[in-house]
Amino acid sequence: MKNNRQLTHKEHQPSKNKFPLRIVADNITKPGNVGSLFRLCDAMGIEKLYLCGDTAIPPNAKINKTSRSTEKHVDYEHHSNTEDLVTKLKSAGYLIASLEITTTSIAINSPSFVDALDDNQPVCLILGSENTGVNQALLNLSDITTHIPMHGNNSSMNVISAASIACYEITRRYK
Repeated sequence: MKNNRQLTHKEHQPSKNKFPLRIVADNITKPGNVGSLFRLCDAMGIEKLYLCGDTAIPPNAKINKTSRSTEKHVDYEHHSNTEDLVTKLKSAGYLIASLEITTTSIAINSPSFVDALDDNQPVCLILGSENTGVNQALLNLSDITTHIPMHGNNSSMNVISAASIACYEITRRYK
């Protein structure tokens, strides 16, 4: 297409809409991943980001560089006790969904996962550590556990790649 061109940053009109989706980042220790998470939350219209446990927090030069200043636009909080936070969110009516391959997890692209989501219920998506995933205490608090189908030899992917897929799958039901 002849007249097709990339928009400049000034031409981009950001949406003020936020989806009723919150992310709990538990023990994500690599600042680059946290910065990418801020960028994802900004791009996807995520309602709130919780940085929990040993998760790297701003101000941090690597977070700032990777986030491209989106930490200034994303509503976030730091919590030292992830289980307490998730319990409060559950009491507030959030569906607690952990992103992890487990013995009972449901593929995120399956009709079973979509059916488990109520259009009127907000969702809290739990992301676990880069090295150990979502811990057992958080899995026990979860209403549902979902995974991204893996077709290669590896059983996991980068936390930000996985979070991006999950956020897309969850938010597209709100459109």
